[in-house]
Amino acid sequence: MKILAIDSSGQTASVALWENDLTLAEFSIHAKKTHSQTLLPMLEAVREKTEFHMEEIDAVAVTSGPGSFTGLRIGSATAKGFGFALDKPIIPVPTLAGLAYNLYGTDKIVCPLMDARRNQTYTGLYGFSENNTGGYDMSVIREQCAVPVAEILEACNKTGRSVMFLGDGVPVFREQIKDLVRVPYTFAPAHMNRQRAAAVAALAAKYYEQGKMKTAAEYTPEYLRLSQAERERIEKGGQS
Repeated sequence: MKILAIDSSGQTASVALWENDLTLAEFSIHAKKTHSQTLLPMLEAVREKTEFHMEEIDAVAVTSGPGSFTGLRIGSATAKGFGFALDKPIIPVPTLAGLAYNLYGTDKIVCPLMDARRNQTYTGLYGFSENNTGGYDMSVIREQCAVPVAEILEACNKTGRSVMFLGDGVPVFREQIKDLVRVPYTFAPAHMNRQRAAAVAALAAKYYEQGKMKTAAEYTPEYLRLSQAERERIEKGGQS
């Protein structure tokens, strides 16, 4: 099975080609350029260096949200374009689950934090447990959500277990983590603390086996909340 994975949900753009438990290629970049400038050249570089033909893939995996509205739309349009052109299914991977999967196998609670502005975070809680195949299964302790950071930190306290934080929200909320978290905690290392398409592909392979796929026509991103422009329009009283 061969999966092309795309993650443009945050500041990091990442693409990967995955086949039968092996990451054949991964290209990630954290830069000020927009994903519309970087994503397709990254995909072409992966295709060229691995010498694969797009028709060979079995599915396209994409982070389905939440995250940057613009980034999600770019990733969605790219995935849907390939899905339509190649007649391949799309595997939606929740952004926070894909981010948490970077820490596959840890015995700690995983708490991804993405900065959602206005002192809110896109977040969730995840854990890993051994299965009977010699690997680990990821469980969702709290579904991804958009909440004030204090709310998810209190949820971490209620687990009574050590927590590992990762994501672009960590530097933003570091002081609040220090002040509010009462359980032992650590931060993911630099090479594992941002979105990675290889992790998205690995989790998507699990979803593929479970039949969690959509057609290109069916797939839409999951934003979790209104965009800033939509919120501002509503605040001004304009509903159209």
